Amino acid sequence: MVSYWILGAGRFGSLAVGRILEQERGSHLLVVDRDPLALKKLDPKPAEMLEGDAIDFLTEHSGSGHEWIVPAIPVHVAFAWLCRQLAAGGKVTPIPVPTTLDHRIPNPLRDQTGTLYASLATFRCPDDCDEPAGECTVTGEHREANMFDLIPRIEVEGHFIRVVRSHQLTPGVGGYRLSVLWSLLGEVRSTGKGFVVATACRCHAVISALRYDRITQSA
Repeated sequence: MVSYWILGAGRFGSLAVGRILEQERGSHLLVVDRDPLALKKLDPKPAEMLEGDAIDFLTEHSGSGHEWIVPAIPVHVAFAWLCRQLAAGGKVTPIPVPTTLDHRIPNPLRDQTGTLYASLATFRCPDDCDEPAGECTVTGEHREANMFDLIPRIEVEGHFIRVVRSHQLTPGVGGYRLSVLWSLLGEVRSTGKGFVVATACRCHAVISALRYDRITQSA
């Protein structure tokens, strides 16, 4: 049985529940949200509901690794989870994404924390886009490169760049395996330097950065 952990029960979480159930009726869905009213609106649907913080849940539940994580909250989930996990064994310092990337990605936009967003689109994409491999569903224009391929090619001095690819699970619903986060965690722990972490699909990306210093055990 395929298992999906849907983080957030708002508009996009609700869309994810409906579309996944329509496509895979035998799958197991767990929806996590701190708002009981949002969960209640989904109550008639055959999904398990859990009231609580989504990042807390993801940090505290190791799962099997095969679960699909569907981020549906306004947080860079992979990065937030990574920072929580790393903090158990060292010092984690979120930092602004190096400005080198602003000039190498399409339509860059930063928020006040230094998180960087990128998009191949200059318009609001339809929420049921099925992310075709070759061209945009709205304009019909050919896509020169996928965002998840473009970002790893960029070199940033003093930083490693890693991308968590968001796969199209159903039209308008993206996600990644929990095991991908485990692999990312292991790499950052073993390296212990500056990291740029992006979550990206074909057309969009959210990019964050951190420095990690491992705690060394004295003899």
